[in-house]
Parts: sequence; C-alpha cells; structure tokens
Amino acid sequence: MEKFNESIGFDKRMWAQDLDGSIAYAKAIQKVGILTADESSKIVSGLQKVKDEWAAGTFEIKPGDEDIHTANERRLTEIIGPLGGKLHTGRSRNDQVATDTRLWTVAAERDILKDIATLLHASSEFAREHIDVLMAGYTHLQPAQPIRFSHWLMSHMAAITRDAERLQQLIPRANQCPLGSGALAGNAFGVDREFLADELGFDGVTSNSLDSVCDRDFVAEFLMWHSMLLTHLSQLAEDLIINNMLKCVDMDDAYATGSSLMPQKKNPDALELLRGKAGVALGRSVGLMATLKGLPRAYNKDLQEDKVPLFDAVDTVKDCLAIATGVIVTMRPNPKMLMKALCPEMLATDLADYLVRKGVPFRETHHISGACVRLAEEQDVSIDTLTLEQLQKIDSRFEEDVLKVWDYVASVERKSSTGGTSKARVLEQIENCIAFAKTL
Repeated sequence: MEKFNESIGFDKRMWAQDLDGSIAYAKAIQKVGILTADESSKIVSGLQKVKDEWAAGTFEIKPGDEDIHTANERRLTEIIGPLGGKLHTGRSRNDQVATDTRLWTVAAERDILKDIATLLHASSEFAREHIDVLMAGYTHLQPAQPIRFSHWLMSHMAAITRDAERLQQLIPRANQCPLGSGALAGNAFGVDREFLADELGFDGVTSNSLDSVCDRDFVAEFLMWHSMLLTHLSQLAEDLIINNMLKCVDMDDAYATGSSLMPQKKNPDALELLRGKAGVALGRSVGLMATLKGLPRAYNKDLQEDKVPLFDAVDTVKDCLAIATGVIVTMRPNPKMLMKALCPEMLATDLADYLVRKGVPFRETHHISGACVRLAEEQDVSIDTLTLEQLQKIDSRFEEDVLKVWDYVASVERKSSTGGTSKARVLEQIENCIAFAKTL
C-alpha cells in the first residue's frame, strides 16, 4: 500500500515550487505571530539548504517520503530540529499540492511560449527564404490552385499562432494562489493570502477555499490545449510526409532513418512520431477529464493522478516543438518537383475569373470554364493547349488575351487580398508572425 500510495517518484519534479511555497508560508505565519522573526529566519535558512541539496543533486529520498511535501519537511526537520514542525501550522498538503502544481504549470507554460516563439520565427524566416517557390494547393487531396510554398508553410504557422494565443489566455487562470486555503475550510490563523500571492508571483488568490484544493481546471485546460497543439503539428507532419513521398521536399538525414532491410529507404520517422503523438495527447486529456467527472468536493486522492499526464504533456510538447523546428529549418524544398505538381487545369478558376472581369456573372463563367475543361478531357489534351478558336466556340467573349491566363505566377499574384498567396501578402504574413513571436 505504501508504494501504491506514494507520489514522490514523480512529484519530486516540483521540489523548487514546494520549497518556494514553504518559504513564503513561513514568512506569512510570522506575520500573524505563529513564528517569531528568529524562528522564521531559521526555517527559511533551512529550506534554502534543502533547496541547495536538490539543485546540487545531493538530496536523498528516504523510505517514508510519501511525496515531495513530506520529503522536504522531513529534511528540514533533520537540519533545524523540531522547529521544522511549526511550518505546517494551518497548512494542509491539499492547498500545498495545489500551490505547487499551479506554480509548476505556469512556469512550464511560459517556457513553452518561448519554444513556440522559436518555431514561429524560424519558420517565418524559412518561408521568406523560399518566397518565390510555387507549389500545388490541394483540397480533398485533389489539385486545386497554385500557391506559394511559403504561403503553405505560413498556413501552419497561423494555427500555431492561435495555439500560442490560447496558451497565453490559460496562464492568468492558472496563476491564482490557493495557499492559505487549508484542507478545505480555510486558514484558522488569519494568514494573509494576498501576501502569499505576491511572494510567489501569483496574479491573485483563489476565491473559495473548498474549490481551491480540488480545482484542477488549469491542468485539464493545459491537456486540452496540448492536444490541440499536437493536432496542428500532426497536420504539418502529414503534409510534409506526403510532400516528402512526392520528392517535393527532402528531409534532412538527422530527422529520417533508413530501413533495416531495404537500403534505398529514407523514412521520415520524426514526422511520423509527431503525427503519432497527437493521439496519445488526446488520450491524456480525455483520461484526466474522466478522472475528474465523478469527484465530490473537496480534495480526493484521485487528484494525485493529474501529475503524470501533466508532466508527460509538458515534456512531449517541448520535444515536439524542438523536433518540428529542426525539421523545418533543415528540410530542402525541391522547386522543380513542386512545379511539376502544378497542372494547367488548376487555372480553370482563373479562366472563369477572366470572363468575370469582362462583366459575366460568376455562376455563368463557372459553367463556361467547366465546358472548357470537358473539351480538353474529351480531346485528351491539356486545357492550356486549347486554341483561341476552340475557346471562342464555347463562348465568343474570349479574346486573344485569354491565353495570358495560363501563367502560374500571375495566378498567385492575383490572390492579393489580405491573407492571400501573392508575394506581398505572404511577406506581410511573415512579418506579422515574426512580430507576434517577439511578444512571447
């Protein structure tokens, strides 16, 4: 039962947060007269020595250290004697673990924002470097319209930008101080919770002591958030796997592996792992929600099960962001193969737009362009080889300048509205992304 009950094997990751919380709490109970100034000083000094041991890797976990809280308090008492027993006055492991977890989560979230900034900045610069490369855009995995390679890459960064914005919005809700809530009913010694919040860098205090000790919304929100981020990275990975298969993009050897049997193989393992981890991420989120859904107020031991998925999620997110950044900055787009994927039929909408500019309603031009596509198919020729005479037999409003429609660069340059694939608009997206990354 002791092994089944303990959490020290994983919650030791919060040693710094636990000690910071205890230092702040020692100061707080000095303020209300539980500790003298000398006692508070000795406790804080002892806690700092415990902190130094953790930092140096010399802290020794002993039998009976059920969790990080008991381990640190045990070691404090060994260093300063029975005085260490005063530290827990009015405090419960319930509000203690809630405090530690919030502090750890907020620090991790802020650290992840820096990793996202690196990905956004690196990808934007890569997009700028390849701004003149064109590629086929697809819907339903069918050739649709020509776009810029950089426009495609920035489409994925638009999703990652939203992820960063969402993570920023999570932090204020997580960064509220539950310390001073006791086991559930509050603190019996009038501890100044606003002081505790200020000492620990929280934005404020939680509003209800009963809720404070069992609220794990901030963990659930992070797990939901990380499943969304990894979904977006999975979509990026899938696109790159397909383009790698088509030889449109070459992956660096550092992010690919060979086959144990087939010497010609170069497998995009990094991308496949990015894709695969999204499913596991969703499982973490659903798993914790299933744990939370049946819990009565207030603290229950079930809540110990929030740590492993939280820690795993943070580790996975940081690993995936680093891998995604590395893949992007080392991959090599193949302009020749990307252009080869373009086909004149992708300009059928441009053909319809040609007549729109002459005043013909789009619904009519859509049918006219469709007739041109059918004629090319019936004659087994590419649509751009149809002669002016053939086009005019379908609609007399086609003029000689219609032949200029079959220009991929001109096509992408016509898509010049905000967010479009013209060079100026893509460069605008790149600049906006870099500017946002600098705020993270």
